[in-house]
Amino acid sequence: MRKSVRGQVDPFIVMDVMEAAARAEAAGRHIIHMEVGQPSTPAPEGARRALAAALEQPLGYTVALGLPALRQGIADLYRRWYGADLDPARVVVTPGSSGAFILAFSALFDAGDRVAMGYPGYPSYRQILRAMSLDPVGIPTRPEDRYQPRPDDLPDGCAGLILASPGNPSGTVLRTDELRALSDAAKARGMALISDEIYHGLSYGDRCHSALEVTDDVFVINSFSKYFSMTGWRVGWMVVPPDHVRTVERLAQNMFICPPHASQVAALAALGCAAEADANLAVYAENRRLMLEGLPKAGFHRIAPPEGAFYIYADVSDLTGDSVAFAAEILDKAGVAVTPGLDFDPDRGARTLRFSYARATADIAEGLRRLQGFMAAR
Repeated sequence: MRKSVRGQVDPFIVMDVMEAAARAEAAGRHIIHMEVGQPSTPAPEGARRALAAALEQPLGYTVALGLPALRQGIADLYRRWYGADLDPARVVVTPGSSGAFILAFSALFDAGDRVAMGYPGYPSYRQILRAMSLDPVGIPTRPEDRYQPRPDDLPDGCAGLILASPGNPSGTVLRTDELRALSDAAKARGMALISDEIYHGLSYGDRCHSALEVTDDVFVINSFSKYFSMTGWRVGWMVVPPDHVRTVERLAQNMFICPPHASQVAALAALGCAAEADANLAVYAENRRLMLEGLPKAGFHRIAPPEGAFYIYADVSDLTGDSVAFAAEILDKAGVAVTPGLDFDPDRGARTLRFSYARATADIAEGLRRLQGFMAAR
């Protein structure tokens, strides 16, 4: 059987690391998971209760853009978090943020278009683009810029720009003035703007700022996966300009029919569970404190300032030139799973690692103890 050229995307390396860790666990080893950005906490109790009650009723197709009550609830969230008066008609509920990216790229770009993004960055941006016959263009960012692009870094000849704040893998956050400057620069170059805000709600200083605070001419993408601890439920959303709603609706009707009804029911209830989500944030804050204290003791000194999300991105060029082999060695000898930087930066990622601190605090403390022992014996 023939294969398409566009289907030959790179692997999502963190998933390969997860598989290797699972094999080690199946063989009887206890692995500390610092590789995957998945909260160890369950979905909010209110979300689980709402779904249990809904199971007594038929769950079928919803309208393509999502349950009206959920779209209104998300609009209300923007009022609470950002003071934004958002028309719920602009909210599109999606099958996870991945579904949102597929819809956004389909609505905004044509085959062969070039789309820019900062490196290091979330690997699925470039792989989804390639699978859609689009051309990802990496912008090499700098540690002194907190691994975020500068306006004068934007390349010419690109149809779009993807921003991420907090960033993955860096955890760094764009300020309002930086968002405005990047938005203005993209507009001046005729680039459609996509803002990935999936880690909003998870910050350790000032609150995160949405691109909607500086422009309405943007596709904003978010999800219930991180702040609301609902990774496996596969429900996200995006906010689109008014003149794009019908285009996105037609695409959603044909690509997905609708987001999962069950997950939408749970998501609507989750919006009322902020106290539980904020309690989880307190756990991440403690984990972050332990990581910032423990990683340098293990020998990982060159790290990006983790202002949000639950990641630390470390420059390990003084320790290795092969992050894949180094991560495999750490898993084998220390029993700690970490992610090679090649996932996030195909050009410089052989010299970086990402550490996730999304798990329970006891796991983070044990992982740091193992890393310190491994590095001392190396």
